[in-house]
Amino acid sequence: MLLSLEGATVRFGGRAALDAVDLAVAEHEIVCVLGPSGSGKSTLLRAVAGLQAVDAGQVLLDGRDQARVPAHRRGVGLMFQDHQLFPQRDVAGNVAFGLRMRGAGREEQAERVRELLELVGLPDAGRRGVGTLSGGEQQRVALARALAPRPRLLMLDEPLGQLDRTLRERLVVELRDLFGRLGTTVLAVTHDQGEAFALADRVVVMRDGRVAQSGSPLEVWQRPADAFVARFLGFENVVRATVAGTVADTPWGKVPVPGGSAQGERNLLVRPSGVRLAAGSGGGGLRCVVAARTFQGAQVSLRLRPEGEAPELEAVCPLRDAPAPGETVGVLFDAGEIAVLG
Repeated sequence: MLLSLEGATVRFGGRAALDAVDLAVAEHEIVCVLGPSGSGKSTLLRAVAGLQAVDAGQVLLDGRDQARVPAHRRGVGLMFQDHQLFPQRDVAGNVAFGLRMRGAGREEQAERVRELLELVGLPDAGRRGVGTLSGGEQQRVALARALAPRPRLLMLDEPLGQLDRTLRERLVVELRDLFGRLGTTVLAVTHDQGEAFALADRVVVMRDGRVAQSGSPLEVWQRPADAFVARFLGFENVVRATVAGTVADTPWGKVPVPGGSAQGERNLLVRPSGVRLAAGSGGGGLRCVVAARTFQGAQVSLRLRPEGEAPELEAVCPLRDAPAPGETVGVLFDAGEIAVLG
């Protein structure tokens, strides 16, 4: 493994910001660490970079303990959320900064700057002042600067956090393609699930300084480890249930679950796509009133209020089939979109 954390612990005033974290990142792997504010994800990044000492455990690069290795000698690149470009230097001067610090000659600097600006889509920007750049262009310059010294590990701290949604969605696709072509090993932290799932080979979800779940984007999305992870990913239909065979007894009544599901008292996740609408109140299933609906392009998100004391349900349906607020519908459940959580 290129990077390994073994029992890494960081305490602030007696509170563990990192609590005995074990994490490994393989060469050429892109790992995104997700979590709410205060979960420890930024502390993890700073500990790997050498900007924060660990109180216990180890940070290893290529199997070597980094405890006594200062940040500038770890051979890692770090790109911050706010870019932190040098306003007194032009674009080329910013990109070349790390190369100068390592004693590279002028010809080597010029060739590497030209190569990287071409790579990030700013081939003619070398002499521009950084104050003339858009947010997206500044992000590209910061990335080129971080890549210039050829770090074996590139670390990104909320790299697209200050950009608007459309630009963020475009750049995350470009970043994944770029890292794939370069073979760059990446450790990124973000609070944006969509960004992490689009960029990463592996997603790590953190909670209270610990790893709550680690897996491929598909694994984490399809099988959240617990109710915390499910809710953090944006799923709202999570309830306690009693599972017996292929049926769960829930506040919404009897709900089918996949074969082989864990039995007994469990948390149950019903994805919005697993809430199927039957036309009208006579369509069978659980009777619900449409409390609200939100347009999401070709589909509509619905908030359904069941009769009785059951919690509300989130559902999605095609725009053409969307009932209006106040209408009564029947609800059926699709076992293929239901997960019994650990």
